Amino acid sequence: MDLEIQPVSELKKRVEDESQLVFGKQFTDRMFVMQYDTGQGWHSARIQPYAPFTIDPAAMVLHYSQEIFEGLKAFRRPDGNVALFRPADNVKRFNLSARRMCMPEVDEQFFLAALLKLIRLESDWVPHSEGTSLYIRPTMIATEPMLGVRPADQYLCYIILCPVGTYYKGGIAPVKIWISDHYVRASEGGTGEAKTGGNYAASLYAAREASLKGYDQVLWLDAKEKKYVEEVGSMNMFFLYDGKLVTSPLKGTVLDGITRRSVITLARELGIEIEERALTVDEVLEGAMNGRLQEAFGTGTAVVISPVGEFCYKERCVRLGDGKPGELTMKLYNSLTGIQYGRQPDPHNWVTLL
Repeated sequence: MDLEIQPVSELKKRVEDESQLVFGKQFTDRMFVMQYDTGQGWHSARIQPYAPFTIDPAAMVLHYSQEIFEGLKAFRRPDGNVALFRPADNVKRFNLSARRMCMPEVDEQFFLAALLKLIRLESDWVPHSEGTSLYIRPTMIATEPMLGVRPADQYLCYIILCPVGTYYKGGIAPVKIWISDHYVRASEGGTGEAKTGGNYAASLYAAREASLKGYDQVLWLDAKEKKYVEEVGSMNMFFLYDGKLVTSPLKGTVLDGITRRSVITLARELGIEIEERALTVDEVLEGAMNGRLQEAFGTGTAVVISPVGEFCYKERCVRLGDGKPGELTMKLYNSLTGIQYGRQPDPHNWVTLL
């Protein structure tokens, strides 16, 4: 399949003060788009001016939520070069989500090449300030106009780009997490391991309730017993427990995070033993009280690593440490961002330079 590059007649005005960049508000001049029809496959691949779509009111995505997406970043390095972090892993996971949602897979080599071409064309949009980046959002939606519960025969796949500011504007600081004892995010056999919009829609009510109570995030328990901690809505969770780094196993209810994978690798290189098992909520609360739980943090593309300072469950709240990020948390954060921004070597070849 050829990739058509369409001209852009009018360029957008950019945010000049990069300290004013916010997540998900401004988008670049171009986008990648391709279409799928059963019997024809993927076709009409192009990089075109950023523009709205016109879809039928009966488009199946609007009624049956056949939709997947990814999230990754491009980073401006001190030497001016632009780097992407493990983009091939994101494309592979995109296809895993497509498979789970009965959607057509993309040619990974072509899709990655198109993504890189788009970033090169829009490289001036990659901000320069420390901690900023260009967020990349590949998406696929079902567009066939049909009311009927079955996989669609038509799809639209696209990539949009958004310059974003530093996540920690006031410096990295621990967050407060509410552990939900009622709402659940995913169950075994469901779509929890896919990066699909329905998973996030299911988290909104509890997230709003947590926010009203003064918490930053919701930590979900397993759907069956409501006993084992799994993940936060936008992050995988790690616990430094009895000197081991513990994280929930990948059993269909937890997203296989790219940052999660990277943290596991870096922690092992530091000599930290990794234990993939689900802690009980009691272990978390009691561990914080008796010192067995030394640190906790979330990982994800947007936050990289987010330290946790407080857990609250029902009427019980416990604090970790002295209100500052833990030593291991910061060591992993500095190592990971150091690789992304080129301040440290990349022995695993995680970085793709444009």
